[in-house]
Amino acid sequence: MIFSSNLFLFVYLPAVLLTYYLVPRVLRNPVLLLFSLLFYGWGEPVYLFLMIGDILLNYVCGYLIHRQQLQGKKGTGVLVVGVVLNLLLLGYFKYAGFLFGGLLPTVSLPIGISFYIFQSMSYIIDVYRDDAPVQKNPLTFGTYVTLFPQLIAGPIVRYADVALMLQTRKETLSQFAAGVRLFIVGLGKKVLIANAAGNLWNLLQGQEGTLTAWVGLAAYTLQIYFDFSGYSDMAIGLGRMFGFEFLINFDYPYISRSITEFWRRWHISLSTWFKEYVYIPLGGNRRGMKRQIFNILTVWLLTGLWHGASWNFVLWGGYYAVLLIIEKLGLLKVLKRAPAAVTHIYTMFLVMLGWALFFFEDLGALGGFLAQLFTLSSSAEAMPLILGYLPLLLTGVLASTPLWKKWNILKKDSTPAFWVETAALALMLLLCIASLASQSYNPFIYFRF
Repeated sequence: MIFSSNLFLFVYLPAVLLTYYLVPRVLRNPVLLLFSLLFYGWGEPVYLFLMIGDILLNYVCGYLIHRQQLQGKKGTGVLVVGVVLNLLLLGYFKYAGFLFGGLLPTVSLPIGISFYIFQSMSYIIDVYRDDAPVQKNPLTFGTYVTLFPQLIAGPIVRYADVALMLQTRKETLSQFAAGVRLFIVGLGKKVLIANAAGNLWNLLQGQEGTLTAWVGLAAYTLQIYFDFSGYSDMAIGLGRMFGFEFLINFDYPYISRSITEFWRRWHISLSTWFKEYVYIPLGGNRRGMKRQIFNILTVWLLTGLWHGASWNFVLWGGYYAVLLIIEKLGLLKVLKRAPAAVTHIYTMFLVMLGWALFFFEDLGALGGFLAQLFTLSSSAEAMPLILGYLPLLLTGVLASTPLWKKWNILKKDSTPAFWVETAALALMLLLCIASLASQSYNPFIYFRF
């Protein structure tokens, strides 16, 4: 089940909201747990048992770590066992075929396994560090792991950030309304921009011409941003409807003026996870430049592999590691003094090339596409298609900037502007519903991670 579907919008979401607000407060977490399990099991009922097993594993590990700490021990052994078992689960389902080829039977990848296992591991690590309280109620812990708004594609939520909300949250009408608004914005990003941009990218693949390749890559650049940030907005908006406040996952990354800044703005929850649980424990930037370079390489190769068991993701992670190291070694200082237009072009050029690495799992196809980008040839046959999609591309470029956010700040406490915004959101919702009725292309890119 996906958010951008009529089944979710008109059946599942109304059912869960109605049940959630009708039951006594003490039953609201169990209701969320039940509906979240239904949400996940709708598409892959077999792997529902895998997720329940991972929940029990991490609940028991957290409890045992806490017990050992009460006895004056650290609980290191339990932590190591828990982390290793989590990684073995992730490794078997995601990387066994990549590492061992035909030696092991082929298994399908459970949806969202990278997200919920990272989330579960953060819990036992935080309990070990005393950064989060142990959760003694297995139903409450299960609610945290399975919470359907962010279960399948994030954002990755640390238990420490929602522990208090799980126990004592108080839903408010203003919070609910803000959640509805953000959900509609995210739905519009996904249905009206990402799907259309993805369709253009698909249509342009295989067609000749330098401009064709660059426009296609620009379309994919817009698709992946509006697809993933749209999902994150919907997830955060849904969370607010149930009284949760999740941290933002995207902060207008395409306005960045360096690769370093880009990764502070893109998929913030994943970057934060690797920083907190890999980069800093390895020593971060506290042990000299050589060790810092090693740490950056390690984190980014792991980040690449997290996205998929394929060599292009290894290349993608290594690509960003090299860029970040170059900026760390001195280029960042130069960029800070350079004109904004120059640094923005520099950043987006490299980001777009990075998306080419990200998309093409076939390295031969990747090489052919990169050659097309830098070999001058005519795009005459594709021009009518490109011109037809030009309004969409321009809309996507404008929507990837904080113009709307700035307008919201300016119109604060303005009643006419509030009603203009409300009408715009209502129109956006109607357009989304109409589009969903006719669209056949409606995937979420990050569901495969």
